[in-house]
Amino acid sequence: MQLTGRITADTLMSLEAYTKWRKVHKPEVIAHRKLRSVQLGEHIHLQFESETTIRYQIQEMLRIEKIFEEEGIEQEIEAYAPLVPDGTNWKATMMLEYTDVNERKRELARLIGVEDRMFVEVEGHARVYAIADEDLDRENDEKTSAVHFVRFEFTPTMRAAIQAGAAVKMGCDHTHYPAHMQVPVETLASLAGDLK
Repeated sequence: MQLTGRITADTLMSLEAYTKWRKVHKPEVIAHRKLRSVQLGEHIHLQFESETTIRYQIQEMLRIEKIFEEEGIEQEIEAYAPLVPDGTNWKATMMLEYTDVNERKRELARLIGVEDRMFVEVEGHARVYAIADEDLDRENDEKTSAVHFVRFEFTPTMRAAIQAGAAVKMGCDHTHYPAHMQVPVETLASLAGDLK
């Protein structure tokens, strides 16, 4: 899988080529995803996306759905490519994970607005709150969604501090889900690579 900085139909593999590539490289992609995964408290999981994770997601969808026509390929690119960070931000898929159905229903009702209370705090700088669900509204008056897409936008000085090794906290200050944690060094190193 070649990273080009921009996902287009021309830069994706054919279904046949991807099937061969996948047999060899799937463990590397899984390790990359795991490195960029943050568990915040017991129930919030943030999967920070990259060109690698999104290319893999698109290729997987094309493989599973057996999509090989241009229009279908473009639809998958349009759906997922906006999740690739663009040099000034981190983008993540945020999942609220509750195994018990009744608990999930109750908590999603209590956690309305939780996606807007997610933050990143770079050492020496103010908190940056998530910009959530730019694609569509994912909650209503009764509950929030179990999946959100969030973006954390950084100033040039914050980006420089992250790249220079500043400590970074991640958290949530929603009334019903107060949590924060130091981002592990290995994860931070991978995320710092998203910034220009």
